[in-house]
Amino acid sequence: MAKRKSERDPEDLPDASEKGKQADDDDSGSDEDMDMVNVDFEWFDPQPAVDFHGLKTLLRQLLDVDAQLFDLSQLADIILSQPLLGSTVKVDGNETDPYAFLTVLNLETHKAPRQDKPVIRDLTTYLSRKYPTLAPLLPTQQIGLILTERFINMPHEIVPPMYTMLLEEIQWALQEKEPYAFTHYLVLSKCYSEIQSQLPSNDAPPSKKKNKKEADEETFYFHPEDEVLRKYGVGSATFEYDTPVDEGASDSKRAFQELGVKPKGHLVLIEANKFEAAVEGVKSFLNGQ
Repeated sequence: MAKRKSERDPEDLPDASEKGKQADDDDSGSDEDMDMVNVDFEWFDPQPAVDFHGLKTLLRQLLDVDAQLFDLSQLADIILSQPLLGSTVKVDGNETDPYAFLTVLNLETHKAPRQDKPVIRDLTTYLSRKYPTLAPLLPTQQIGLILTERFINMPHEIVPPMYTMLLEEIQWALQEKEPYAFTHYLVLSKCYSEIQSQLPSNDAPPSKKKNKKEADEETFYFHPEDEVLRKYGVGSATFEYDTPVDEGASDSKRAFQELGVKPKGHLVLIEANKFEAAVEGVKSFLNGQ
């Protein structure tokens, strides 16, 4: 298959200069001048020659403290072994590290003994334990595991093009008889809950708000699209990581707020016939429609 991605935004994502102009118009009476950074985002196929270390960094961020349980080098190699499926987002050309990525892996194909990919078997066992609904589906269904992550300061507008291109790439792959006839998609992501801080404020002891098991640990999403995808899923799960962390870890992740932040894993299972509608839902939500 030929390379398909444009090096420029396929959905005309407004750049920072346009947003800056609007901000200048809105704040024309302000006494302070704002410096705007003009950034052009570029979409590429995964590049085996340059993306290995960048993908490992993003995978480590995606799997959080449990990243140490998996062979991330092998997982990055698997992603790079299918360079015409999935996307990376960069800002300084193809030879730089990705700031975001999205791909899909066939759990059945990669865990087959002849493929010799222990990391997929480890990941499948891990996810089945975190989401027991998955286990009975694995022997009879084709599950596509969607892995996606981005740096925290990346605008969410980069997400719809990645999902749109993934849909197109899967269709092209199917035309060439490649093993991507999925019955379900399993989206692995992260969420968090807010928990009582262990640190006292400067003027008062730790707040007693949000007792009752931290207000039942309301779930918040690092990626806003996950809340949309969940609406189209047949099921979802929020799970604790296996790796223990220090008592003050949640406080180390808070920023200018009273409560600590406790990251967790998040899974959404979507039937293949609902996936295109889910992508359209993400596009509408993130594009403000």
